[in-house]
Amino acid sequence: MSKIKETSTNYANKQALADECLEVYSANIIGGQWALVICSWLMNGKLRFGELKQRLPNITERMLTLQLRKLEADKIVKRTIYAEVPLRVEYELTAIGLELRPIINELEKWGVKHKNLLGE
Repeated sequence: MSKIKETSTNYANKQALADECLEVYSANIIGGQWALVICSWLMNGKLRFGELKQRLPNITERMLTLQLRKLEADKIVKRTIYAEVPLRVEYELTAIGLELRPIINELEKWGVKHKNLLGE
């Protein structure tokens, strides 16, 4: 996952658009290939890293780590570390993350309709 240079025109354009349009701002937070699917699994409750990895077999451990860190930085996901041996870490949606539930459900319904429209 590469970052856009903060000095680039592309970064400035994305930032300006996100500042002007809250839909774009929201899409920047939950957009991307993995964020929504991670959130949809966490809608069902807390999961450990390994459990998420099992549910997402095509994601690399590095990408899962990066996505979880981004979601945590954006206050969508909460990470809880338990001082046990071996160390236990659980991920869960925060209160604002749980508010994504109806949005994710509606996106799923829309996806079904759109796939049917295309005949897939």
